[in-house]
Amino acid sequence: MVLRFCGCRRCSAELGAPASLCLGHGPALASTRRPCKGPGCPAPRRASGLEVGQVAHLCTSPPRFLAFPGDFRSMAAHSSSPCEPVLTPYLTSLYSTVLIGGLVGIISILFLLVNMNTRSVTTMAVVNLVVVHSVFLLTVPFRLTYLIQHTWPFGLTFCKFVSAMVHIHMYLTFLFYMVILVIRYLIFFKCRDRVEFYRKLHAVAASAGLWLLVIVIMVPLIASHYGTHQEYDNKTCFTFHKELMHPEVQVINYLIVTAVITTTLVLLVFQVFIIVSMMRKLRHSVLSHQEFWAQLKNLFFIGIIVICFLPYQLFRIYYLHTVAHSTGCNNRVVFYNEIFLSVTAISCFDLLLFVLGGSHWFKQKIIDLWNCLLCR
Repeated sequence: MVLRFCGCRRCSAELGAPASLCLGHGPALASTRRPCKGPGCPAPRRASGLEVGQVAHLCTSPPRFLAFPGDFRSMAAHSSSPCEPVLTPYLTSLYSTVLIGGLVGIISILFLLVNMNTRSVTTMAVVNLVVVHSVFLLTVPFRLTYLIQHTWPFGLTFCKFVSAMVHIHMYLTFLFYMVILVIRYLIFFKCRDRVEFYRKLHAVAASAGLWLLVIVIMVPLIASHYGTHQEYDNKTCFTFHKELMHPEVQVINYLIVTAVITTTLVLLVFQVFIIVSMMRKLRHSVLSHQEFWAQLKNLFFIGIIVICFLPYQLFRIYYLHTVAHSTGCNNRVVFYNEIFLSVTAISCFDLLLFVLGGSHWFKQKIIDLWNCLLCR
């Protein structure tokens, strides 16, 4: 608890000390003593050195504070401590769930990929999704180790890689979602059964070229610019938000946020238009058409984008503005940013949803629900 005092009369009344000991600006020295002028002040008298020592640190002019025991310790700790990383039980539980669910999804989709057309563009996009999720899930145990032990024992370079991997995973996943959705849209508007490569070698070459582009361009770019504008402790990790204070970093982030939000809205509009068009055209027989089920699967990807990616991108606009115009730690804003960022990792469940969406049991449940709605 801290009380603020101003003026000679209040200082004298609260402390039981002569009002003539009220001090002016500067250090608390006896030589700075000045007589108190104003109604209610007692007559000046010569003060002892003991009285000066008792009152000097309490009666200095603005701001003047009276701090009770324990306040100075907390205030000093708050002012001298560096920005602490955000460590919450929520993050530990969420990343543990993502690790388990992601591994189950990868194992499930591998059995499904055996019977899929390897020349299909959609199949290649799913295969690349498996690779992206697998690489990201390999970094999750290290993140969990830090969240549990509250210290980073793997070095600053590996910390940058693990920290950047969650962003790389999000944007590459979004890219492959976009490829799958665009292919499905082309099939619908051009009335084609499928879009595929001429040979399996072409599909492999396309995937290899994409990953080569990521390795050659993105990896060196991140390694040379990610977390290089500030000095960081080797024992702490995931505290690179001060990099966003630099103008060039802000511009890149604003461009990425704008592109992701705009693309999401465009994909959502197309998907709603396609679903509504098919329901109007086919009406009661809509569930008997394979194309409708293919478009229905698109809702899984759209839903993951809207639930997992879009909230983070929308909050990032506020986050970029706050970090750029502040010199403090902004622990509360950083906390919310970490929460939204961790939600993007839930996209690892997409493979599990993809497998469930193609099962006969799921289709039958949808058909039963649709017939039930029609009966009403």
